[in-house]
Amino acid sequence: ASASAPDGATAKVNAPAAPTTPPAPAKILLPTIRINAGAAALKDATGVEWLGDTGFEGGDVIERPDLPIANTKQPELYRSEHYSMDAFKQPLPNGKYLVKLHFAETFEGIQGPGERVFSFEVEGKPFANFDPFVKAGGFGKAYVEAVPVEITDGTLNIKFTPQVENPQICAIEITPAP
Repeated sequence: ASASAPDGATAKVNAPAAPTTPPAPAKILLPTIRINAGAAALKDATGVEWLGDTGFEGGDVIERPDLPIANTKQPELYRSEHYSMDAFKQPLPNGKYLVKLHFAETFEGIQGPGERVFSFEVEGKPFANFDPFVKAGGFGKAYVEAVPVEITDGTLNIKFTPQVENPQICAIEITPAP
């Protein structure tokens, strides 16, 4: 189509473009954060990278590099631990996550149920009277506690409270929920 311009020349008029729907904002997929409690960063037997011990308040660390660990394809994760800590904190964008807490009783001074009992809270969700020996089914056996959480304050908070012996943990995985 053409139309007359004010100076008498002809100008081409383009038809309006068809309306388009803007694309939905891309959901940003955050990576899983994996922490090898009590030791340095490592690549596990399945090829997955784990950060070194970080995020804990208080406590100490120990490694038991030659200890056999059952119930897992990643025994190297359970050969170190952070123990006697008060808390763990990890800054995270607000949203839903699955937090996996990895435990194994590896202290030779513990030989049966009730010899290490502690409580912990993951974002306010309580786990009372937790006994890693009982949960895993014995000494040197891996156990994973999976906890779905929603972060609303920009930080994942885990609190530990001793009862008998000290709280301990071998690894923590934080995976964004789809």
